[in-house]
Amino acid sequence: MQPPVIDIKVDGHVHTNLCNHARGEMEEYVLSALNQGLRKLIFLEHLEVGVTYFESTWLTEDDFDFYHKEGKRLQHKYRDKIEIGLGVEVGYNPRFLGQIQEKLALYTWERIGISYHFLETDSGHLNMVSSKQINIDALDQYGVDEVVCRYYNDLREAVEKLPGQVLCHFDAVLRHHPGIRLAPGHYLLIDKLLDAVARKQMALEVNTSGYRTK
Repeated sequence: MQPPVIDIKVDGHVHTNLCNHARGEMEEYVLSALNQGLRKLIFLEHLEVGVTYFESTWLTEDDFDFYHKEGKRLQHKYRDKIEIGLGVEVGYNPRFLGQIQEKLALYTWERIGISYHFLETDSGHLNMVSSKQINIDALDQYGVDEVVCRYYNDLREAVEKLPGQVLCHFDAVLRHHPGIRLAPGHYLLIDKLLDAVARKQMALEVNTSGYRTK
């Protein structure tokens, strides 16, 4: 019998209060995973470089130092109960590719997930994957069709240029804005993105957080 493609005993995308948009300490997530009967948990905390935005939803350098020290402590403490991986969800920023690569090289990662949250504009960055009304209004002002095109085109570039193993929530740009409708041109960009994922032999994440928005 073939093993299942998706191992439901593994949660491979976990954030904590370090990223400022989740709650709970790292150890609380480990204990919850044990309670749920998981065999493996992979923390995937946010790395962003060069983003100008009114709030921080990613880790600082000091945060990442703590993240790895605490993660190694938990790996040792629970080594006989659950496998714990320390990964990173790296947000793409085309103008800061070199700096992103330098940051990634500072640590050894169990998993590198690629995502794209912040689109650079003349007035700073706008958050393409937020449900906050201020961000939805900003998408309207910039142009929803252009945002979707930039999202999938730049994600393809990120897949080609960054050392990722997983493409995270590639449908996130479609979740929140009520006026988003995919057009034929968008499907072509999505096809090119998925071709790039296949060429790199990356995994495509199945992220169920989107259920909460539908």
